[in-house]
Amino acid sequence: MQSILSKSKCLVVKVGSSLVTNEGQGLDTIAIAHWADQIARLKAMGKQVVLVSSGAIAEGLQRLGWKKRPHALHELQAAAAVGQMGLVQVYETCFRKHDLHTAQILLTHEDLADRKRYLNARSTLRTLLALNVIPIINENDTVVTDEIKFGDNDTLAALVTNLIEADALVIMTDQKGLYSADPRKDANATLIQEARAGDLALEKMAGGAGSSIGRGGMLTKILAAKRAGRSGAHTLIAWGREPDVLVRLAQGELIGTQLLADETNKIAARKKWLADHLQVRGKLVLDAGAIKALLSDGKSLLPIGVKDVSGEFDRGEVVTCVDESGKEIARGLVNYSAQETRKIMRKPSAEIEALLGYVDEPELMHRDSLVLL
Repeated sequence: MQSILSKSKCLVVKVGSSLVTNEGQGLDTIAIAHWADQIARLKAMGKQVVLVSSGAIAEGLQRLGWKKRPHALHELQAAAAVGQMGLVQVYETCFRKHDLHTAQILLTHEDLADRKRYLNARSTLRTLLALNVIPIINENDTVVTDEIKFGDNDTLAALVTNLIEADALVIMTDQKGLYSADPRKDANATLIQEARAGDLALEKMAGGAGSSIGRGGMLTKILAAKRAGRSGAHTLIAWGREPDVLVRLAQGELIGTQLLADETNKIAARKKWLADHLQVRGKLVLDAGAIKALLSDGKSLLPIGVKDVSGEFDRGEVVTCVDESGKEIARGLVNYSAQETRKIMRKPSAEIEALLGYVDEPELMHRDSLVLL
């Protein structure tokens, strides 16, 4: 078997708290430097990388001199605020040695549940990747509440994987991978090298949290793989202290456990989300050229191809696209509000900034955010 990472171009790499904080003893600058070195080598191989890093709260606990992780939410938020400063500073320093720029992005579940914020986050991440910048993402622990927190960075990494439609999610952990049983309790436990993401049998094998520092355990990683698999992304779970683990995985060596997604469901899952689960807020009447661009050429919808706009909608809401007879052609997430769309319709994208005073996207609806019907 070969690692699927060798064929993956866009990756989300999640690094757990114990791997960047030396088991809670403070930031492990040597370990972080190794992660930066490996990611720089992945970049040299032509891969795009988004890094989801834990460690802010653990670093904050160390800086504040707290021996145990508190339970009070406001104390956790304070620790995150203190620790995030150190975490980002170390990453920035380590990546700068490889002439790579970094960007800090803090997210909450609310950011990805709201359609407008969802589009904004995705646009920002894609722009950063196009600029050859390494986005470093963490949960915004300083403002989360019990109602909106992700709960663990495995879940956050899976949501980011879906957000940018990455090819693979790589979860670096303090365990060798997924075993048939808890290897700490069962000497006969065997490492599972490959399985299907979403297999319910995997959830039965997964145990609880393996570290007192982090919040996640193997179960959250299995569930993250299941979530990432819904958008067609594969997941790799491997021991983060394995030498050059990311580079070796990218070269095709299979290390740890890889959970394969059903790639045939990638388009079907997105179609179901757009077509069935979101309420249509407005309607765009397209000309023949725009319809051909969508149906035959697989292109995005540009404002010049829109003849009429009906309904009131905001950026990020679902709008249907119809021909002049009213037949529905497609639906998707629109990049401009109804008021803005009326100003830029029948105009080339190059004039958007002059008409609105700014430009969010050159497309009215990106091909990745629409489904043909």
